[in-house]
Amino acid sequence: MKAGIYIHIPFCKSRCSYCDFATDVYRSNDAVERYVSALCEEITNYELLITNYKNRKPKTENQIETIYFGGGTPSLLTVKQLEKILNSLHKTFSVEENIEFTLEMNPATVTLEKLQNFKSLGINRASFGVQTFDDKALKLLARGHDAADARKTFELLRKANFENISFDLIGGLPNQTLENWNNNLTEALKLQPEHLSLYLLEIHEGTPLAEQIRSQRHPQPDEDLAAAMYEMMLEMTAEKGFEQYEISNFSKPNLASKHNTKYWLCEPVFAFGVSAHSFDGQKRWSNERDTNQYVSLIENGKSAITETTELDKKQLSGEFAFLRLRLAKGLNLEEYEKKFGINLREDLKDDLTRLSEANLIKFDENFLKLTRQGMLYSNEVFAVFV
Repeated sequence: MKAGIYIHIPFCKSRCSYCDFATDVYRSNDAVERYVSALCEEITNYELLITNYKNRKPKTENQIETIYFGGGTPSLLTVKQLEKILNSLHKTFSVEENIEFTLEMNPATVTLEKLQNFKSLGINRASFGVQTFDDKALKLLARGHDAADARKTFELLRKANFENISFDLIGGLPNQTLENWNNNLTEALKLQPEHLSLYLLEIHEGTPLAEQIRSQRHPQPDEDLAAAMYEMMLEMTAEKGFEQYEISNFSKPNLASKHNTKYWLCEPVFAFGVSAHSFDGQKRWSNERDTNQYVSLIENGKSAITETTELDKKQLSGEFAFLRLRLAKGLNLEEYEKKFGINLREDLKDDLTRLSEANLIKFDENFLKLTRQGMLYSNEVFAVFV
């Protein structure tokens, strides 16, 4: 089975108030260089390091068809640093030609020359962290850029001949109105990106935003308003020719994210860097979450893996079901029964009847799918499978 590669770059200009990812503020190029060197060491010694960890062997014979640099803000890396990482990947894995190669970027972190150099390395897809075009909301989120920066960076991406650009937008922000959300969607669609990732805000404990809401500096997100925002984004994206292929993701025809789709199809993804999570089709493993500790482990010739889980049949079948349900095409019940020997219509008859009566799921010939309401309240459906 063909696999994907994920590379985690934790560095950001500043830490967003809602962020729960493993990130660090960009303090010096020396610190970044040290991290990149450790990352390359982890990649090139991948088989040795992972074999030494509980005697596991990776499947590096997999053909690699997607590469995704996430973070953090990978666009803060220099071209030479990116090239160094790519050289390590090509030494270790069999990377196909003309792969989907995504780099996450934030506004005001690139120049035209830098983007052109990124293109020369084979990067052909930009995942662009806009979040909102409202300057007041950007300040609340501590994003470190304004709406003008977002517009300018998108213009630079087009000038550098990027033909596959994805926008990230967040709805349901504190004090955000339906009119404001409409304005955000209108502006994003006017720019005509090829892909949109549209999320409703989730509050993670331990983040500055969670504390601000707890202390009543900002109001709790309104669930009814969030539902109206979700309906609005479905209607507006469809009007502009976008296809919804996953709960929160929309694309122009044939431009769905190949890399992210691997997660929803339970296909192998080998991940590197701090807090990186890998899956080979049967087992999951994850790296040390602290950046300094991660670098120290690699520099001392040790594995950065801190946790590994070999999924049993129940876990695999459950994940396979609810991850496929995230996709608009849904879960093929015949394929599921052939793979796991489980007839879901019989095995979960009562639960599926209840969810169907609540208008959260529907049957479409041999497929089980979420309804529009089910996409909004998907966790209630997924709980049946875990």
